Amino acid sequence: MNLSLKIAARYLLGKKSTNAINIITWVSVVGMSIGSAALILILSVFNGFEDLLSGMLNSFNPDIKAEIVKGKFESIENVDTAALRAIDGVEAISFTIEETAFFTYKGSQEVGTIKGVDAQFGKVTDIEKALIAGKMIPEDDNIVYGILGSGMNTRLSVNPGDPFTPVTAYMYSPKNKNPLGKDFKTLAIYPAGVFSVGNDVDIAYIITGFEEVNYLLDLEDHFSAIEFKLIQDAGDKQVISRIQTVLGDNFTVKNRYQQDEGFLRIMNIEKWVSYLIACLTLAVIAFNLVGSLWMIVLDKKKDVAILKSMGYTTPGIRRIFMFVGMMISAIGLLAGIIIALIFYFLQKRYGLISIPEGFLIDAYPIMLRLSDFILVALTVVFIGYLASLLPSIRAGQISAYVRQE
Repeated sequence: MNLSLKIAARYLLGKKSTNAINIITWVSVVGMSIGSAALILILSVFNGFEDLLSGMLNSFNPDIKAEIVKGKFESIENVDTAALRAIDGVEAISFTIEETAFFTYKGSQEVGTIKGVDAQFGKVTDIEKALIAGKMIPEDDNIVYGILGSGMNTRLSVNPGDPFTPVTAYMYSPKNKNPLGKDFKTLAIYPAGVFSVGNDVDIAYIITGFEEVNYLLDLEDHFSAIEFKLIQDAGDKQVISRIQTVLGDNFTVKNRYQQDEGFLRIMNIEKWVSYLIACLTLAVIAFNLVGSLWMIVLDKKKDVAILKSMGYTTPGIRRIFMFVGMMISAIGLLAGIIIALIFYFLQKRYGLISIPEGFLIDAYPIMLRLSDFILVALTVVFIGYLASLLPSIRAGQISAYVRQE
């Protein structure tokens, strides 16, 4: 250990001429520890929500999704299905079709999205894991069943105890030119279950059979997207490239993240804005560190003068007080990490901070990541360095003569 660090440790831990300086110094340590813990916990809570929502979205979104660029619908006949299934890394594919529709149920009226799915949809996605009531769409030649997003289910006020009243979907039908006929087609959908994936899908979607939605749109074997399930550990970049080659330029192929890129980007922005606000709070707390260092400099003026008279250089004096400030920051950082870890285990095990009823979870999710600890450590050290700069410069300006004392 070099001499400057030894002297700094003595100045920090040793007895001061005034007890108030000791108190202010340890108040600085407490402030830095609380600020460090807050930074870690803010990032951890956002990590928890990100993992939770990503997991829920994974139940609805496939590994890869190919969507039409021009137009709304495409015939299955125009796609080389065999070539798509033969792509190395593809486990299953599903054709889906969706369009905006008007829904009614016992006087309630809502506009949403109707999505038609084929028999492979359950293999391509984990939609069954997202069911919070009922069951997946049963196969029945006489009755059309569907599952509703939890938000749509609430907006239409669907009665789960009434199996005899369907949700009616209305779709404009330009083919119907008979002046005595209706200019729209209808489809009666009997609710079989309710699903929730935690975002706008819940509010807007009703999922039913592929053929039924084609009928509603006056189409036959048309789709709006192709959804892919990949074999475990298959590289999505290579598979996307091969799918794009088979489908051509009229399709855009997206991985799981790109399908909800906007939503996840907003979450990321909220995370870092919250982190910056916490950093500003920590910077305000660091003013207390500046004050405590300044008082230590004043308390040790005589010692500094003696060190200078013995040949200690001005940069060396500055280093001493820089070390004092950095040690206060380091102690606060370590204490903050311990506080954050204690809170993490309490939240994970006992749900220390709960969420009001009506949400999907009972307590705030939390997830620690090593990168967050590294980021917080760098942030605290940087703020500590800035806070130590002025007091250390002032210490370097103290005269070598002690006659003033």
